[in-house]
Amino acid sequence: MSRPAGFAAYVAVTAAYWAFMLTDGALRMLVLLHFNGLGFSPVQLAYLFVLYEVAGVVTNLSAGWIAARFGLTVTLYAGLGLQVVALIALAQLDPGWSVAASVVFVMAVQGLSGVAKDLAKMSSKSAVKVLAPEGDGLFRWVALLTGSKNAVKGLGFLLGAGALAMFGFVPSVLGMAAALGLILLVVALRMPPGLPMGRKGAKFSEVFSKNPRVNWLSAARVFLFGARDVWFVVGIPIYFYGVLSDGTPEGQRAAFFLIGSFMALWVIFYGAVQARAPAILRSAGRDEADLAASARFWIATLAVVPATLALIVWGVGAPTPWLTGIVVLGLLVFGVLFALNSSLHSYLILAFTNAERVTMDVGFYYMANAAGRLIGTVLSGLTYQIGGLPLCLGTAAGMIMLSWGAIGRINPDSAPASPG
Repeated sequence: MSRPAGFAAYVAVTAAYWAFMLTDGALRMLVLLHFNGLGFSPVQLAYLFVLYEVAGVVTNLSAGWIAARFGLTVTLYAGLGLQVVALIALAQLDPGWSVAASVVFVMAVQGLSGVAKDLAKMSSKSAVKVLAPEGDGLFRWVALLTGSKNAVKGLGFLLGAGALAMFGFVPSVLGMAAALGLILLVVALRMPPGLPMGRKGAKFSEVFSKNPRVNWLSAARVFLFGARDVWFVVGIPIYFYGVLSDGTPEGQRAAFFLIGSFMALWVIFYGAVQARAPAILRSAGRDEADLAASARFWIATLAVVPATLALIVWGVGAPTPWLTGIVVLGLLVFGVLFALNSSLHSYLILAFTNAERVTMDVGFYYMANAAGRLIGTVLSGLTYQIGGLPLCLGTAAGMIMLSWGAIGRINPDSAPASPG
């Protein structure tokens, strides 16, 4: 396969992934702010996303095998198609339903969206291993895909919050379904060759890696993403809502917009740092073992930020304008360090695997990623309800230290396991 053909396939995969993540970010913000406005508690809001993350764990475990068996284009198109179905289904939500019925229905639809998201993610990330040029190109291509994806998802947060304020819940959801359906049709018609078509002999048992580096990196990923979502999913949006909203419809709409803007800018900023991670880390000329060793330093540095913020917020007590400013600044610093850690992990999982079992190892790794988000999502609502933002941030610091412990078990000089 020539590099131009590979690059064209990479561009098509990236475009499809961008379209998906735009709707994914918008949908998350729509659901969170819409149901918070209806009076749902932090724990009830967390429940809305639980099945989304559970579905991610199950999907990633099986998606690697499905892609190895049937091909990456099949799983990519399935992810986009299922997201369209999920958006249409969510528009059927009846305001007259009870709280319990609404929670169960939205959990189920979010579960379908979670399946869709992880099919699309696994397909896109695995494609980079196959399509990227040799050498430093792997880190650069995966950083560009991951960073740009997060920037687009950040725009999705802003889109979701803005659409909710301007058009309401149902028109916003149906509009996204129509746009994503059109993009799926265009991508399916224009996808160039270059992606693996699958192999009939792929066995489901191959999903479980025999490579200890893959397993320890996956364990580190659980706690890294749990540490982000424990404050990101429920804690920070509800904290800011309490600070910004005065209870009037106008104040509520303004709070929606400001919260969506912050969430969007944080993810866009984080994505921009991810895309620049190879340059920031000066990866050119650094080998795999050196980059694996640097991951231990960066995860330890990250732990300092939420620990410090937790102490400051706990010590001050009631929110004030200057405290809110410190929280925003601290979370931006968290975003920089988190992006560097996440980029290193995304590179290392592809470096530790090989082309024969890339979908298996990437699927297993993102199963761990989804497990971390699941833990973080549940703890976000629970810790905020028990101890407010300080407990969310303190829990994040503890989870980062667990991630540091797992990263420390990786032997960067050991050889990868053979396929199978």
